[in-house]
Amino acid sequence: MSLNCNEIDVVLNELDVTGAFVQDVVQPGFDSLALYVYKTAEPKTLFICVAPNACRLHQTWRKVPKNTKPLRFMECLKSHIRGARIESCRQIGKERIVEIRLFKAGKIFVMNSANEVLGKKGAEGESEDERLILYVRLWSNAGNVILCRENGEIIDTMFRRPAKNEVTGSFFNPEAVLSAPKKQSERVWEVRDFAEITAKDGAELSFNQKVDIWYSEYAASLSRESLLAQAEKWYNVRRSRMSAALERLQEKESAFKNAAIFRHHGDLIMAFGFGADFSSGFLECEDYDTGGTIRLKVDPKKSVQENAGTYYEQYKKAESGQEELRHDIENAQKAIAELDAQYKKITEEKNVLKIEQLLRKTSTPKQQTEKAHPGLDYTIDGWYILVGRTAAENDELLRHFVRGQDMWLHTRDFAGGYVFIKARKDKTVPLDVLLAAGNLAVYHSKARKNGKADLYYTQVKHLRRAKNGPKGLVLPTNEKNLSITLDPAILRKLEDSAN
Repeated sequence: MSLNCNEIDVVLNELDVTGAFVQDVVQPGFDSLALYVYKTAEPKTLFICVAPNACRLHQTWRKVPKNTKPLRFMECLKSHIRGARIESCRQIGKERIVEIRLFKAGKIFVMNSANEVLGKKGAEGESEDERLILYVRLWSNAGNVILCRENGEIIDTMFRRPAKNEVTGSFFNPEAVLSAPKKQSERVWEVRDFAEITAKDGAELSFNQKVDIWYSEYAASLSRESLLAQAEKWYNVRRSRMSAALERLQEKESAFKNAAIFRHHGDLIMAFGFGADFSSGFLECEDYDTGGTIRLKVDPKKSVQENAGTYYEQYKKAESGQEELRHDIENAQKAIAELDAQYKKITEEKNVLKIEQLLRKTSTPKQQTEKAHPGLDYTIDGWYILVGRTAAENDELLRHFVRGQDMWLHTRDFAGGYVFIKARKDKTVPLDVLLAAGNLAVYHSKARKNGKADLYYTQVKHLRRAKNGPKGLVLPTNEKNLSITLDPAILRKLEDSAN
């Protein structure tokens, strides 16, 4: 349940933020906002939420987590109202629209100990004084926060709604709400007493404190419960998919455990195939291991050696695949364990803002996760390796993310990505790190199918751009040669170390 009009009045009367300065703005989620205000040595955090069925405005004593990525409306508010003085804060009529009038001085205020303005000072040419209005509409299914100039022109809104003209450049007139015809209602909106909320030490709690506690802890059906339901749904879908993938890998591993039988079948064909008739597509012979008769499938068009070779190839593939599968199974089990830990962290969290933030982070597709640099990166024994996969990534890494002492590797005679080993002070690149980077250079090149290639490597300071050459093309000097054959064990280690 959202705060009703009478409860909003009680909250505002207790707040007493007239004359306070806005020190900072934090937007933890898409539907919530926190204003850090300061007045007469008393800092306060004014929390605003416009989520459906949980619209409220009150002081909070809880830590408001910052969003991992700065949000648009927060950045707009910071640029306009940070440092502004709150001239008034009132509810318009009984319409659950809170009007916060702000004065942003172009020059610095000079205050006395009683928080009274003595004057202003500042250099000539600084910005002029500005008056702004922040409207907070606490309607359950149409909540919004709207920043306007004094004449009502909208600077920006938390939710942009063109159909309602709630966009930059339009005008917002809350007084029109008062004059609009209303449906008569006999309901009397009472102020809840929140009797179930008491202080641990028995002290008297303010209405703002009760509201803060109730919405954070007791309003489970409105916020925490629904968020946990979303978390459970996300967890069940994700875990079901990951468990199914793990089962498929384990079934494949079970089939590969019988790899020795393929070799045995190949041995039988070599032992009894010479002079036998393959026209039926089968070879019947004695199984010297069991003493019984066995029927093996063969290809009439192939020789004895070729048919046996087919079974030997299956044996070789199964043998080598077992190690790969074991690695994949361990990774799948590790991912499931991480998912379980992530879900446990969400269910144990009490702060609904933090739960919402954790859910938003888990639901973001990996492709949309913003990276600090282009390409891929790995960490091997404390050494940081960067990999560019395209000409654009190669060029971007060269321009902005590597320095002269860093090592550069690239395949000879094959197109491919650039690999860089970030230098460490007074350290020489170890051979195993160089080989790991070399494997990455071959793997991310046209030489991958060959499984091996020759490389050259040198420090970035010995590279020069090819004049009028394509993007990212460089010419090395003082280069050294390195021959690399792809090593599955090294590639698996690199996969585990990927950041």
